[in-house]
Order: sequence, then structure tokens, then C-alpha cells
Amino acid sequence: MSLSTAPIRGPFDRDAVLRFLDASVIPVRLACVARSGWPLVVSLWFAREDDELVCATQRSSSLVRALEESPRCAFEVAGEQPPYRGVRGRAHVRIEPDDDLATLTALVLRYQGSTDGALARRLLGRTTPEVRLCLDPAELTSWDYTRRMS
Repeated sequence: MSLSTAPIRGPFDRDAVLRFLDASVIPVRLACVARSGWPLVVSLWFAREDDELVCATQRSSSLVRALEESPRCAFEVAGEQPPYRGVRGRAHVRIEPDDDLATLTALVLRYQGSTDGALARRLLGRTTPEVRLCLDPAELTSWDYTRRMS
């Protein structure tokens, strides 16, 4: 499946889901099952690239170890301020090297606006290997409580 073919439930049609994801400059909450058997929830910067959501993280993270064992996750993109609306789903995750930091750089630009700030320099200056997480959605659900909260 993918963003263009995954079944969608809720008030947003496919175009509205894509517009919402493109306009949301908030972290995605990604959940998987850790090696311990307990749920693991991590907030990551994300962007939509064609039919996938992409994130970047350090290769040594517990999230990557968990996804290597079971490449399935749940995710949610939703703001914390009313009116409450968002998109969540389940996805298969592919892990790829981000050796040239192209994904991380694109995410820094999306969330920070430039690579000149202290946080951007710190993130892009790390010497630990980065990976790209590619989320291929299997199903999507949207919600929008705008009318209810007016």
C-alpha cells in the first residue's frame, strides 16, 4: 500500500489527507513494539515524499533496533491545540542509510527554516550514522472536530 492506495476512513478524502500532511510542521508520533515487548512511542520530524512519510534518526536508536525486528508501526500527526484534527495510520517501515544527510537536511529546513541555527548545526554536525525511515502506509484514519468545537 501507500499514501495513494491505502484505505482511508474519516472525514478527509485522499487529497485532504495529503494537504494536511504537507501543511503540518509538527512531529509525527511513531509507535512500535520495543525488544522488551513494551510499546515504544517516539516523536520525529517528518515530511511526505510522494507516497511515503520519511523521518530521520540515529542508526543506534532503540527505535531503529525495534523496527529492524518488526518493521511495522502506527503513527499519528495531530496538533495539540483546538480544533483537534489529524491523520493516523499503520505502516510498514523501510530503513535506509542517510549517509549524505539529505533526509536530515531536508527535515531541518522544513522545521527550522535554515541550516544556520545552533540546533541545525548540531544535528547536521553529528558524526554518528543517520538513517532514513520510510513509512509506507497500509491504512489511514482522519478526524476533524472543527465543527464540534466551534
